[in-house]
Amino acid sequence: MSLAPQAIAHAAPALIAIFVIAYAAIALEHPLKINKSGSALVGAGLMWTLYALSVGDHRLVGEQLSESLMTTAQIVFFLMGAMTIVEVVDAHNGFDVITARIKTAKLHTLMWLVGFVTFFLSAMLDNLTTTIVMISLMRKLLAKHDDRLFFAGIIVIAANSGGAWSPIGDVTTTMLWIGGQISSLAIIKGVFLPSLVSMAVPLSIVSYMLRGRPVVAPAKVARAPGLRTTLFERNLMFFLGLGILVAVPAFKTLTHLPPFLGILFGLGILWVVGDIVHRRKEDDAKHSFTLVHALSKIDMGSLVFFIGILLAVATLEHTQVLTALARWLDQTVGRQDIIVMIIGIASSIVDNVPLVAASMGMYSLEHFPQDHFFWEFLAYCAGTGGSILIIGSAAGVAAMGLEKIQFFWYVKKIGGLALVGYLAGAGVYLLQYRMLA
Repeated sequence: MSLAPQAIAHAAPALIAIFVIAYAAIALEHPLKINKSGSALVGAGLMWTLYALSVGDHRLVGEQLSESLMTTAQIVFFLMGAMTIVEVVDAHNGFDVITARIKTAKLHTLMWLVGFVTFFLSAMLDNLTTTIVMISLMRKLLAKHDDRLFFAGIIVIAANSGGAWSPIGDVTTTMLWIGGQISSLAIIKGVFLPSLVSMAVPLSIVSYMLRGRPVVAPAKVARAPGLRTTLFERNLMFFLGLGILVAVPAFKTLTHLPPFLGILFGLGILWVVGDIVHRRKEDDAKHSFTLVHALSKIDMGSLVFFIGILLAVATLEHTQVLTALARWLDQTVGRQDIIVMIIGIASSIVDNVPLVAASMGMYSLEHFPQDHFFWEFLAYCAGTGGSILIIGSAAGVAAMGLEKIQFFWYVKKIGGLALVGYLAGAGVYLLQYRMLA
């Protein structure tokens, strides 16, 4: 059943206007001092309300909303499970398994170590969590704030590059994976090398700038007694948590069930194991290690933002606005690779989540089937393009808050490096695609 063209024509301009205003409020979150989650929810609510009032067939609109909610819920449940697992590992000081092995007296050597650890850790966790973990680690390894700023910039680039080639490493790649646009093995094979290049190029330049400079370590601070864990507990929760996250793509491949069920299944296993490990402790002593405590620490604001923005984009999809935009881009630009690279650069200015959500609505799986060039290149460009500006990715925003990075400092010192890396990786992907096609 299709909606009356006249009803769509009347609703579309107002829906676009609401979306643009909500989008502007999201992009200007910091100067406006209005949380982007609130802007996204208000935008989604207004758009669906206007859509329902403009169309006579309310049953069909209700069915479309239910369909969009089901797709959105799968992404949100997956992210909630993954974020909780990471919080549990961090509560057990599990990441010390990695940090304890990073030992060097030279800044440029440390830069390479941190870059590669961030790159691969981001692929297994996610770029936002990895950025928070690695910047927290830098505070333990580096005393000088100027040094930490450069490391924070590279961490943002490495985290976004690492997340782009993994189905669980970046929200946008996860969206494409859950939506059926990409498969786990194909995205790893197709995007790994370009992502590695997009990190290695800026990392090489920065490490050259830092050559010869020593690592100045801060004074060690003792941990609070209540947060201490045994070596067995740290190793168990680190390897079990990481193993669960890595096993989710295999779970989806074997069972053909949606990834959110795999991550929730794994979360249940981690919950049971944690309760068994700490069962003999007093309630006060084990509270910090429980899943209930971990759930209270996850970033619910980000999850609510995803709900709002995905539901808002869904109205543009159902009214065929995104299909019309896709036709206009095809007629105006023509080349798919240029279109995707434009989307990637745009993701450095505005959030890449709605850009990818819009692209998923603009281009159907009928025209671009699973693992098509368009989807793989979109995963790379949307994932790494956000590094060009500090506000272009969740990882950048997190780094900005943690190390008080100035917007224009990042533009001057890191943005150009990220752009060079982005273009180099894009060139590698296009060359690789033509050679293997």
